[in-house]
Amino acid sequence: MKPVVTSTEEVVVITHEDVDRAHDRLRVFAARARRGFSSKARLLWLLVGPGILVMLGENDGPSMLSYAASGAKYGIGFFLPFTVLTFCMAIVVQEMTVRLGAATHRGHAELIFERFGPFWGWFSLIDLGIGNFLTLITEFIAIRAGLGFFGVRPWVAILLALAILYAALMSHRYWTWERITLAAALLNLIFIPVALMTHPNWPSVGRAFATWQPLPDFSKDTLLIVLAVIGATVTPWMLFFQQSATVDKGLTTRDIRFGRIDTVLGAALATAAAIATVLATAPLFASKMSASNFEAAQFAQALAPLIGRVGASLFAVGIVEAGIVAAITISTSSAYAFGEVAHKPHSLNLPVRQGKSFYAVLTLCALAAAAVVLIPGLPLVYVVLMVNVVAVLAMPPALVFLYLLVNDREVVGDLVSPLWANVLSTGVVLILTAAGVLFGISIVAPNLFAALGGK
Repeated sequence: MKPVVTSTEEVVVITHEDVDRAHDRLRVFAARARRGFSSKARLLWLLVGPGILVMLGENDGPSMLSYAASGAKYGIGFFLPFTVLTFCMAIVVQEMTVRLGAATHRGHAELIFERFGPFWGWFSLIDLGIGNFLTLITEFIAIRAGLGFFGVRPWVAILLALAILYAALMSHRYWTWERITLAAALLNLIFIPVALMTHPNWPSVGRAFATWQPLPDFSKDTLLIVLAVIGATVTPWMLFFQQSATVDKGLTTRDIRFGRIDTVLGAALATAAAIATVLATAPLFASKMSASNFEAAQFAQALAPLIGRVGASLFAVGIVEAGIVAAITISTSSAYAFGEVAHKPHSLNLPVRQGKSFYAVLTLCALAAAAVVLIPGLPLVYVVLMVNVVAVLAMPPALVFLYLLVNDREVVGDLVSPLWANVLSTGVVLILTAAGVLFGISIVAPNLFAALGGK
């Protein structure tokens, strides 16, 4: 750290992360100073990252398995357009975090702590920590099962995943970490060639998008898949991660337009991968093969007779990639939030000696989740579906905090949400709450659920 004495004799400490972030901003300023298409393309390249990462990171192990389960159980129909709808919901939510991060230069947990007090600050941190830990378990489940398709032993698979996670951190540089993780995240698109290998019935696909038909039965199983698919696209960790990453990247209010492009681009890529996963497993439904006994990448084993070893291997690789990228981003989300609430250094630009607590939280979260996954006999598919359900149930309170913050003129100034954005965000809250209430009724009051037409 270098102390700088101003003219008023106030000591300002310039940290390692400040210097690194300043270098990144200099490249942005240089790109803005030039004109032409190439300069705009370079500016976009420099400013994108958090939005693509959060969307493809949310296409994690449990998410891809939720899409696979919907395709295997219901085939081509309702869940294709419904998946697109959930990503539209995610865009509405995540755009608000871009504005908050750029306007305040503070992470989501830190803002909650400052505006609503220590109780709600710690509440949000604990809520996030529990949800993130459960989700991290499912990421390592996906990695273990995906590599298991190739005969890799569980403990070897877990060690390999941890090695990749820490390798991404070794640069101690946000920019480098972001680019490495982005490169890994783009492998999520591997599900697209797998879907094409199944030779989808394109007229049926078009009809599904146009009519949302055929509709699944209104049952507990269907509701579970609906909640799991929603939880595959809209979850609390996304709020905390993108806002903190926006701050760590150094984005300003002038960059918000690029932050929005980044978010929409990420959602488009993630939607393509999600739709491809539904199409890839739809042949299991069409061929009347039961996928109920297949766990994680064992979906790949079910697909092997239909699309061959190569296609099944690509599916398994996609599950592994989904787990690894999400393990990286979710553990980082927990570390960001802890640092913000505990007022500890929290940046990927920090060397280990200056960010001990940040890297310690990240490490402990990953190691603990990895250890749980090595417990024999875990019901993998049930665990991953339920984790997505838990994420949906935890989302409405998180969205209320986000809504209040982004409409607080003292916090964001003139960047408060317009009426149309508030209407859309309110709609998202209502959809999530209604889905959670219906699921609760199906569990605690099955007779009432049956009276509502459920099976």
